[in-house]
Amino acid sequence: MATVKVRIQTQNGERAPIVPVVIPNIEDVVMFAKKLHDEGQLWIGEAFGWPAEYSPETSDPPLDSKMTFTPADFCIGESGIWFYSLMWENGKEEEPVAFLDDRNITETVS
Repeated sequence: MATVKVRIQTQNGERAPIVPVVIPNIEDVVMFAKKLHDEGQLWIGEAFGWPAEYSPETSDPPLDSKMTFTPADFCIGESGIWFYSLMWENGKEEEPVAFLDDRNITETVS
């Protein structure tokens, strides 16, 4: 876990306070996500103090997509604060593709 300072964007855009936030180690998040992936069951809850969810792969293709299946995916966090996702877009037996949104982190405190 690390404590970081995050700039929070408000709806009107006039004020952007900076607040301390605790974020988990990515390695711990990946281990947790891979455990859920191995179980292959839909999961929605809280992990490391953040909202998180896992959806298993389905044989149904996504709407308006050339993909032949809907890949398994895991996400944790809140967009605009800190967000991390994994998507098994090359198939459930392949390594997932990761995405990290930490653009509003201004500094690491500890």
